Amino acid sequence: MVSLTDEQRFVLESIDEIARKEFADRAFSYEGGDYPKENIELLADRGFLGINFDEEYGGGGMSEFEAMLMTEVIGRVCPDTATYLCEQHLVAPRAVSMFGTEAAKEKYLPKVTSGEAGFAIAMSEPGAGSNVKEMHTTVEEENGSLVLNGEKIWVSGASHYEYGVVWVKFPGEGFGSVILDFDWDGVKTQQSYTNMAGNKQTHFYMEDVTVPEENVLTRGSEGFKEQLKALNWERIGTAAITNATAMCAMDKALEYVEDREQFGQKIGEFQGLQWKLADMAKQVQAARALIHAAAEDAVSADRVADPLQTSIVKLHSTEIAESVVSEALQVHGANGYQQGHPLEYLHRYVRGFRIAGGTDEIMKNTIGKMLRKEGLPSLV
Repeated sequence: MVSLTDEQRFVLESIDEIARKEFADRAFSYEGGDYPKENIELLADRGFLGINFDEEYGGGGMSEFEAMLMTEVIGRVCPDTATYLCEQHLVAPRAVSMFGTEAAKEKYLPKVTSGEAGFAIAMSEPGAGSNVKEMHTTVEEENGSLVLNGEKIWVSGASHYEYGVVWVKFPGEGFGSVILDFDWDGVKTQQSYTNMAGNKQTHFYMEDVTVPEENVLTRGSEGFKEQLKALNWERIGTAAITNATAMCAMDKALEYVEDREQFGQKIGEFQGLQWKLADMAKQVQAARALIHAAAEDAVSADRVADPLQTSIVKLHSTEIAESVVSEALQVHGANGYQQGHPLEYLHRYVRGFRIAGGTDEIMKNTIGKMLRKEGLPSLV
């Protein structure tokens, strides 16, 4: 287990108490485009939203490590709230914090830390999923203005968030990213999809959208590399969410084996189920150690996450989470397989993380290429 400072322990114990008292009863109910608005408002009121952003923007002045731990603590009770927290602490708003102009940070970050508004990340296009270098969304200078044209698909949160960080091409310069207000003229929703977990993803167009210069985040020859620095933290966050979901499922399995009786005894007394629980715990704890180590190392390295480490963490954690949730459902038998049961929802929910933020196959390709180039890192 990670060693916590007194301040970290106080913060996480407070968050854990809020989650168990306030979030548990509403957990597993956010389908059909809903998101945990009440939970977010409560966290904002208690001063826990935006804990890794600077205090001048309403943040807590802590690091991404604490944000990741908060995601884990809350995800063990309500995975949907944890997903929101990951998105707003470790993904798009973090890119604003890292690369944004002062004007952009002053305008957007206080709205995130207050819970007033949220950010989506828009990367994929119909013809450019894993291969983001094939994207066709562009920002070009026309008559002294920056004009955005293109389309994005599979954008989570666009149906209820106000802003987006959009990955683009600057023709002749390279890749980059800009901040988009979804209510700007020229932004049009093409279609909304409902994924297997019951959540909305959006396909939208941008036609001759004028982008203020202060909304440019990254641009030029280093633009793509800079955005990958933000994406690596998303992968740590994804690992934290999925492992927290696995712990959530395991908690429910542990409760069930002490409640359910068959053949004159609690089913937790059967050796077969004890072995199943032991295997689940082994997987969860190993993933947890990898995630915590990756986050600690990234914070120590000026908050820049190592791509090899984060790819391994993301791949491993999402794979074992699906396995653990499936086994927890198996423990519940027919009860867990019914629509409306938390385990049935978690089974659908956790599956998408093996696709989002880099598929298993892309993670393996990335890991393999880096290993061929540099090998495993040494201790010295």
